[in-house]
Amino acid sequence: MTATLIKGTVIREQILEEITAEVKQIKEKHGVVPGLVTILVGESPASISYVTLKIKTAHRVGFKEIQDNQSVDISEADLLALIDKYNKDESINGILVQLPLPKHIDEKKVLNAIDPDKDVDGFHPVNVGRLMIGGDEVKFPPCTPAGIQEMIVRAGVETSGAEVVVVGRSNIVGKPIANMMVQKGPGANSTVTIVHTRTKDLAAHCKRADILIVAAGVPDLVKPEWIKPGACVIDVGVNRVGEKISEKTGKKIAILKGDVDFDAAKEIAGSITPVPGGVGPMTITMLMLNTLKSLKFKLGIA
Repeated sequence: MTATLIKGTVIREQILEEITAEVKQIKEKHGVVPGLVTILVGESPASISYVTLKIKTAHRVGFKEIQDNQSVDISEADLLALIDKYNKDESINGILVQLPLPKHIDEKKVLNAIDPDKDVDGFHPVNVGRLMIGGDEVKFPPCTPAGIQEMIVRAGVETSGAEVVVVGRSNIVGKPIANMMVQKGPGANSTVTIVHTRTKDLAAHCKRADILIVAAGVPDLVKPEWIKPGACVIDVGVNRVGEKISEKTGKKIAILKGDVDFDAAKEIAGSITPVPGGVGPMTITMLMLNTLKSLKFKLGIA
């Protein structure tokens, strides 16, 4: 029996429609909409593409959106002053500094300068601490892990008491999603194991997972024989393994593979995310949700 596909593209549309409706209600009742500023330093094509998608999504859901483009040679002091300006701007609820930054700027110093209550990426140490504490302390869970948890919940996968194995220990995905799944509450209450490159017998750990979350950045790392029959498999990996000519545009596009051998795994898993079209579309979606939350916290309606 082939696994059920958990499509991020479909879940994204559901959530964006929900956000749009809530933004409309807040505007009618309170006369404000969420404000998001995106600060882009330099002209990296990849960063421009990503920021453009964020801006397009923000406009779609009815946000006030400011795109603040800065020269690649902006000084660290000037960038910090710019962040401080938006920290004090009452109309801005979320501040996003697109990474990477030029080498002369300390990324850590810049990210830490963002007001934690406007840190909709969830990377500020204060928000990392809030996530560790859990419960009502959590304001902005990091976007990709939040998207993963949302996909699991909306797919109807039981998490309470489930064995969750997370492959990967990054600060962006592995550690936070493990933390989120072990907390008390809906979509969590799981027993969580984190495995990584130094883990002995990686396959044995994966085999006992009811929910297997793979964020290692290694194409086809997880083999079909590592998967428990009927398990939910969340593949976070997006690995460029070559190029091909697009049938639609005739231009070269990247060939993407996940961290899981998808074609073989879908014959064993109960549910699985595809690559592309799985976890990827959820990240910007959850950024929008965090920005809406920020306004709601400010209005006292969260």
